[in-house]
Amino acid sequence: MAEAYIVEAVRTPVGRRRGGLSGVHPADLGAHVLKALVVRSGVDPAAVEDVVFGCLDTIGPQAGDIARTSWLAAGLPEEVPGATVDRQCGSSQQAVHFAAQAVLSGTQDLVVAGGVQNMSQIPIAFASRQAAEPLGLTQGPFAGSEGWRARYGDLPVNQFHGAEMIAAQWAITRRDQEEFALSSHQRALRAIDQGRFDREIVAFGHLAVDEGPRRDTSQAKMAQLKPVVEGGTVTAACSSQVSDGAAALLLASERAVRRHGLTPRARIHHLSVRGEDPIRMLSAPIPATAHALKKTGLTIDDIDLVEINEAFAPVVLAWIEETGADPARVNVNGGAIALGHPLGATGAKLMTTLLHELERSGGRLGLQTMCEGGGQANVTIIERL
Repeated sequence: MAEAYIVEAVRTPVGRRRGGLSGVHPADLGAHVLKALVVRSGVDPAAVEDVVFGCLDTIGPQAGDIARTSWLAAGLPEEVPGATVDRQCGSSQQAVHFAAQAVLSGTQDLVVAGGVQNMSQIPIAFASRQAAEPLGLTQGPFAGSEGWRARYGDLPVNQFHGAEMIAAQWAITRRDQEEFALSSHQRALRAIDQGRFDREIVAFGHLAVDEGPRRDTSQAKMAQLKPVVEGGTVTAACSSQVSDGAAALLLASERAVRRHGLTPRARIHHLSVRGEDPIRMLSAPIPATAHALKKTGLTIDDIDLVEINEAFAPVVLAWIEETGADPARVNVNGGAIALGHPLGATGAKLMTTLLHELERSGGRLGLQTMCEGGGQANVTIIERL
């Protein structure tokens, strides 16, 4: 049976909005991790057969196939192509899936997967607005579609309403969310102070540490914020941070490992993606995880560590309740509420952290999942070697 191995995984520090990475061209962010990936793995870059990157809002400096541009900006061989993927917030997790599937199929032996996003330069959904206005088009991907309206009516389609729907359905209070958000910051700061991210981060200039975690935050401060949706429970403090960053992984076949003298660190145990209600949108990790566990014959207790993207606190809290996962194994080093969510890069970033934390803690199996626009969710299970 063919195997797909993770040989190396690196990421930039995550910069906060208008922070230390805000002025960096996205191609240069991507190039930074690609160069580090080649150096750390020792692979011949000319042997890489494809580069698959996740990125959203591909306009301006993120347009023109940022995977290819990043590779070339890194000074790497011109004969290596690139492709850019958009599965919304799960884009670079899907990039890992595509890379692994190429290896598992036997059609490719060495593939780079990753992602990049500079949200300081190009805010979320900015691209669709900028592209639509000059052409006189209806804004938004759903507005104006007769088929969509016939199926879903005029219900609001946005993440904040989705988060509120989850909070209401699972009876998650604002206090529950704030306690979770505070824990995310505390776990992230502990990880930083203990050097848990040091091996996975490639410093960018003087920036060597994630900028998002707040040492001075408290529930009292969170309680002063207004809900994003009037009458709701979700505030900015319980939501992922606008961020900038990049991450990349090298995936290899068994043949490539032997040929190039590489050392595999983990193998891909399972890949899947599922969808559900696009209006509630953010709850898809629940059925996606159930699907993955059923296909693999595993239980949630078999999973040593979980990385689930903290798009909003209710997303993770509902997932924990439905799966029965031990909260002590979930986002042990904090999540996007504290560390940030650079959209197209987050999937590869979480995979990088999951791999390094499995190695640090001695765990065997790690599961990654995240909610995505359109009511989708990827699930990846890796096994540390």
